[in-house]
Amino acid sequence: MTLKRLIAIGGIIVCTAVGWFILGTSVLVRSGVSVNRCAPEVTGGWGPLMTQPHPVIYYNSPGSANGRHLIQPSQSEVAVALRYEPKRKGLLWYRTFLVDFRGNYSLQNPTQITQTIYIRFEFPAAAASYSDFSFVINGVPSTENNKTAEGITEAVTLAPGQSAKFAVAYKSRGTDRWGYAFGDTTRIRNFRLAMQTDFFEFDFPAGTGSPTERARTKDGWNFVWSYPDVINAQAIAMTMPSVANPGPVASRMSFFAPVSLLFFFSVLILIGMVWGVKLHPMNYFFLAAGCFAFQLLFAYLVDLIPLFLAFVISASVSMALVSGYLLAAAGRQFARFAAIAQFAFIVLFSYSFFFDGLTGLTITIGAIVTLALLMRATAKVNWADKFTSPATIRGMPPPIPQV
Repeated sequence: MTLKRLIAIGGIIVCTAVGWFILGTSVLVRSGVSVNRCAPEVTGGWGPLMTQPHPVIYYNSPGSANGRHLIQPSQSEVAVALRYEPKRKGLLWYRTFLVDFRGNYSLQNPTQITQTIYIRFEFPAAAASYSDFSFVINGVPSTENNKTAEGITEAVTLAPGQSAKFAVAYKSRGTDRWGYAFGDTTRIRNFRLAMQTDFFEFDFPAGTGSPTERARTKDGWNFVWSYPDVINAQAIAMTMPSVANPGPVASRMSFFAPVSLLFFFSVLILIGMVWGVKLHPMNYFFLAAGCFAFQLLFAYLVDLIPLFLAFVISASVSMALVSGYLLAAAGRQFARFAAIAQFAFIVLFSYSFFFDGLTGLTITIGAIVTLALLMRATAKVNWADKFTSPATIRGMPPPIPQV
């Protein structure tokens, strides 16, 4: 292997990297167009992010701020069931869900006179649709004309110390996250929220409280937030599980593909020198094209078929191209070794992009394992001989003819 050939192979890697960069950029542009076009359609047709406010209870009091004196429910029992149903639009998945909400609350007149207590319930999202809605106070359903943007306000007259119960229930749909917020309430007493999910991956967003109880079921999790008497209680929220989006996965695979190609070619060059397999830079050009076909085919298949199936088909086509070419150019043994190397450095490396946060670790482990294997395989190689150009044999000049 001469220096000129190494430079030529390096140029092939650089040119292929430029092609991958262009491919990854085009996928990002397509994904951005998909977001701008489809995101409003999904949130408008399915539902937005949802945060359920705590009910506001008050009675009129001229001496209080805004003429209202706020009181808190004496007891709150809330049950929430979340069902995850992601929807795909274009190159992106949207984390949509169904929610079944049921809240039972108790309140008491804390004054020494008969009071008209007002109960205000606000919907978690004004733009969402609600089915099976009910708002019942002491067994009497609300008759107010419900407008989701304005919420519902009902009144109940209570004697001194008298209690009342009200219940709210609805079913709705949303995107990304469902939450329960306490607003300006400074102290929460006798509050309990039980949440049931049909998914196993859970995430509590920053700024929200962790559950006090949790139990895994065959379908998901049961969580409980219990606040017997808490000052400045944190909000409650659940983020829907993450989904591997075809667009971002395909773009990241393209942007990082030159790293895996560099590993792959380094192994082929060194093992080829040890085994005496002499590949020309043109051979490496066709090998790079075969590897490039993996990301190129994958970037367009994800529009048509499921993500994992597109990955399997694209990887199989690329490996067939590379292995078939090396079988004809370098023989069965070298082709078999190259297939193993391609699977490790190209396919498995690309598969790591299906899992957030594993790419850097995969590169590190791959580099260390590659270094260890190459050090072991080439420990006794005389590199001076491998990088020395063969001596040029000069022919003897013909004898001078005698006169």
